[in-house]
Amino acid sequence: MNDAISFRPMTEADLDAVLRVECAAFSHPWTRGIFLDGLKSYDCWLMFEGEQQVGHGVINVIIDEAHLLNITIAPQSQGRGLGLLLLEHLMRRACELKAGECFLEVRASNQSAYRLYERYGFNEIGRRRDYYPAAGGREDALVMACTLFD
Repeated sequence: MNDAISFRPMTEADLDAVLRVECAAFSHPWTRGIFLDGLKSYDCWLMFEGEQQVGHGVINVIIDEAHLLNITIAPQSQGRGLGLLLLEHLMRRACELKAGECFLEVRASNQSAYRLYERYGFNEIGRRRDYYPAAGGREDALVMACTLFD
């Protein structure tokens, strides 16, 4: 990471670039429609390394509870600590929006994401059976939670 990391709110004009990253990173990516709905209701962020968009994230805060809905790092930028930086940014935003805890779901097979969340302080609190679409049918989601501190 030689270039400065920065963040800015996502706008509708960003969606083509966001979808390129999303589709490269996931077998079952969010659609343009999901992101359009998210821009109306959620806190949506872009992450840049220098001028290059390297990731995005979406959180939803209701009263004092945050839900991490999407966190994506471009495949070519993974493995360099950017996911943790993006997660830290999103959790700071959740705190600014007065959330005291955050919840998320992660694919049971996504061990790198699971380890990232665990490293930040998330703990597994449950499992949702057949939650995610998968190549062979459906896949379980692990539910994780974390207490947030200012």
